Amino acid sequence: MLAKHLSLGFLSSLRFSSSAESRVLKPGDILRKTRIFSDVDVIEYSKVSNDSNPLHFDPEYARNAGFQDRLVHGMLVASLFPRIISSHFPGAIYVSQSLHFKLPVYVGEETSGEVKVINLRENKKKYLVKFSTRCFKNGDLIVLDGEAMAFLPTLSIE
Repeated sequence: MLAKHLSLGFLSSLRFSSSAESRVLKPGDILRKTRIFSDVDVIEYSKVSNDSNPLHFDPEYARNAGFQDRLVHGMLVASLFPRIISSHFPGAIYVSQSLHFKLPVYVGEETSGEVKVINLRENKKKYLVKFSTRCFKNGDLIVLDGEAMAFLPTLSIE
């Protein structure tokens, strides 16, 4: 019940863009999610990851290190990718993810994640899909990019 409640709120903020009205995933399709990471998000992530770097909690420490303010954990930002994929394809199995961190994300900044289908192929009644992955802030500034691979149980988009 909790998972259903959490996913309903999340799904309402996802966007799907495709050159056709089809709800079947194909190369070139893009799935997106926008989120603002809060103090609570950073604290909770720190508890789970045991990453208590002061760059995430102390504004003065972050400024002395050359940043504008406290940073959101890079891996927390990157968590947008599996969330996007699994929300559209329940039962998806993440296989790999490469990441290149380009710019910091600060607590309270709106961040958009997108996954774009590069390639897909059927493999034992599942689909192996390669995605390009990118996160943006301020609309068009790339904060991180990379590639992901996932096995999807279907190509039908939920």
